[in-house]
Amino acid sequence: MSAITTPHTDPAPQRGRHLGLALLVIASAQLMVVLDGTITNIALPSLKADLGISASGLAWVVNSYVLAFGGLLLLGGRAGDLFGRRRMFRVGIAVFTLASLLGGFAGSSEILISARVLQGVGAAIAAPTALSLIATTFPEGPPRNKAMGVYAGMSGIGATIGLLLGGVLTEYLDWRWVFFVNVPIGVGVLLGTRILADGGRARGKLDIPGAVTGTAGLVSLVYAITRGGEHGWTDTGTLAFFGAAVALLVVFVGLQTRVSAPMLPLRLLKDRNRAGSYATMLFIGAGMFSMFYFLSLYMQQVLGYTPLKTGLAYIPFSIGMAAATGAGSKLVARFAPRTLTVPGLVLAGAGMLWLSRLTPDSSYLTDLMPAMFITAAGLGTGFLPMTLGAVSGVAHQDTGIASALLNTAQQIGGALGLAILSTVSTTTADDRLANADGAFYQGLATKDSALLDRAASALTDGYTAALAGGAILMAAALVVVGVAVNARRPQHADTADPATTG
Repeated sequence: MSAITTPHTDPAPQRGRHLGLALLVIASAQLMVVLDGTITNIALPSLKADLGISASGLAWVVNSYVLAFGGLLLLGGRAGDLFGRRRMFRVGIAVFTLASLLGGFAGSSEILISARVLQGVGAAIAAPTALSLIATTFPEGPPRNKAMGVYAGMSGIGATIGLLLGGVLTEYLDWRWVFFVNVPIGVGVLLGTRILADGGRARGKLDIPGAVTGTAGLVSLVYAITRGGEHGWTDTGTLAFFGAAVALLVVFVGLQTRVSAPMLPLRLLKDRNRAGSYATMLFIGAGMFSMFYFLSLYMQQVLGYTPLKTGLAYIPFSIGMAAATGAGSKLVARFAPRTLTVPGLVLAGAGMLWLSRLTPDSSYLTDLMPAMFITAAGLGTGFLPMTLGAVSGVAHQDTGIASALLNTAQQIGGALGLAILSTVSTTTADDRLANADGAFYQGLATKDSALLDRAASALTDGYTAALAGGAILMAAALVVVGVAVNARRPQHADTADPATTG
C-alpha cells in the first residue's frame, strides 16, 4: 500500500522573482553536502600526520561520510515526504552544520570519523529533500530544467570545488578549516529556507527496520571488501562480514516487499529507464569518487604537490564539468537521454584510461590536465539525463524517495568503488614493494631518496591500477545505458499528471 498525499497541502510551484533566491539556497546546500565527499581528500596527508591515522583509516575518513550519506538517503527522502520537505531540509542542514563544527575540533581519529558519520546523517536528510524541493518550488518546463541543470552541475562541480577549497584551506589555514567552512554556509542556507515551497505530505511511517538492515548490510559489505584487501579473502573476519552483508541485505529486500510504507518502494524500479538511471549513477559514482581519492594521493605523494597546488590542479576538471552540464541543460530538451549519455561515458572512460598510464615522471600539462578535462566533460554530459530520468514520471508522494535513490546510487557506488579499488591499489603497490605506503613515509623521515623512489614507483603502480578499474566502471555504466535506458524523448516532456504516473 503506497502512501497517500494529503489533499490541499500541495501548493503549485512558485513563479516570479523568488525563484533565483530559491535556486541559490538549494544549490548552496547541494554544493555543501557534495563537496564534503571530496574536500577532505586534499587534507588526507595532513590528517595522517596530525592525528596519526593509518593508511586504511584514511579511506574510512572518506567512506564513513559516504556510507552514512548513502545508506540513510532513502530514510531521509521518506522523512521529507512524511514530515514536510522544507522542515526536514532544515533539520538535515542543522545536523550537518553542527557535525562540521565537531569535526573541526576533533582531537583523535575516532572523534573525526564519528563527526563524519554525523555529517553523513545530516546530508542524507538534506540532499533528497533539496532535489524534491526543486519539483515543488519550480514550475515545469525551462525554469525546472534550469534548476535541475544547476543541481546536476553542483553534484559534479561540487566535488572538484571541494578539492580546490580543501587545498586552499589546508595550505593557508589548517586541515580543520575543511570542516569549519561549512558552518557559515549552513547558517546562510538555514536563513534562506523560508522562501522554499514545502509541497504536500504523505501519510505513513518511517521504515526503521529497513533503514537498520539496509545500512548495516552496506557497511558490512564495504568493511568486508576493505578487510579482505588487508587480511586476505579467506580470513575468518572477512568471510563473516561478507556473510553478514548478504544476510542483512536479503532481509532488507524481504522487508521492503512486506511493510506498508517501505523505505525503498520496489515499484520505483519497475520503470526500465528509471532503474537504468539509478544503476548508471551507481557506476559513475564509483568511478568518480575513486578517481578523486587516488589522484589526490598521487599528486601529493608521488609528484610532491602542496595541498594548494593539488587543489588548483583540479581546475580543468571543474571547467570541463561546468561546460558539459551547461551545454547538457540545453541539449536535453532536444535529444533522448541515451544520445547524450553514451558519448559522455565513452569520454569519461577514455579520460580515466589515460590517467591509468601515469608514471612518477608524468607531466601535468601533457598528461594530467587533458585527461582530467576529458573525464569531466564526459561525466558532465551524462549527469543531467540520468538525473532527469531518475525522477521523471514519479508520483508526487514518491518524489522524495525517488530523489533519494538517485543520491543513494551515487554515494553507495562511491563507497563500494573506493573500497574495491583501494584494495586493488594497496595489493598492487605492496606486490611491487612490501608495505609501500609505510616505506614512503619512512623514506621521508630518513631522507632516503632511493627508498622514496622505489616507494613512489610502487604507489604509482597501485594508483594507476585503481584508475584503470575506474575506466572499467565507466564501461559498465555504458553497458547499462545501452541495455536499459531506451527513452525516445526528453524526460521533462512528460505531460502526464505526476500524481497518477510512475
